[in-house]
Amino acid sequence: MRKKILILDDDPDILEILSFLLVENGYEVRTLHCGHTVFDDIKDFQPHLVLMDVMLAEMDGRAICKNIKENYLTCFLPVILISGTHNLAESMHLPGAPNDFLAKPFDMDDLLATIEKQLVS
Repeated sequence: MRKKILILDDDPDILEILSFLLVENGYEVRTLHCGHTVFDDIKDFQPHLVLMDVMLAEMDGRAICKNIKENYLTCFLPVILISGTHNLAESMHLPGAPNDFLAKPFDMDDLLATIEKQLVS
């Protein structure tokens, strides 16, 4: 069974690149351009991991992550946040923190290794 990854980013180019990369590496992917339906999409798609940007047009990825991590139905779901403007290293131990963080620009091999690490944890 292929692992499923839900990608949330408001940049269509990033969604396309990440989707292509992950599908080429054997993952099943669903993309979202806004976070308003993220819980419906998690329920429907049942991803093994969520990959999302911190800076979204209408929402803050950190707030979405916190909601995912504080909900008893989704708290087990690994979340990786990506950002070009925020360094989350200091906040990784706080309640509602993501499982991992990647700073943009990131190396594609690092992204794949981080995803794999979270999927086997």
